[in-house]
Amino acid sequence: MSILTGVLDGWKSAVEAHEPERVADHFTEDAIFQGLHPYSVGRAGVAAYYAAQPLGMTADYRVEETRRLAEDVILGYVSVDFAFTDRPTLPVHLSVVVRRVGDTWLIAHYQVSRL
Repeated sequence: MSILTGVLDGWKSAVEAHEPERVADHFTEDAIFQGLHPYSVGRAGVAAYYAAQPLGMTADYRVEETRRLAEDVILGYVSVDFAFTDRPTLPVHLSVVVRRVGDTWLIAHYQVSRL
């Protein structure tokens, strides 16, 4: 779980700093990304998605389940509360697959669903 938490802590930090390119750096080059809008593949789509998010958005998460699918692949099921300055908090479920690329763990698949 510490590997997944490390990846998600970096993602959360970049999201809350409203730094879309840094958010995208936590994803693989070919990541499949499904937020609450049409999906994209690759870091450019991730960066564009987070660039469109409002300033002040926060992402408080809790890892619910993890499974090690292979030595270099971990599946995570996560509850996330996205909070905003001007509207109610949005609770979602997040499924992620993180994969080791060299010495770094990156998000290869990201799928959000509303509660």
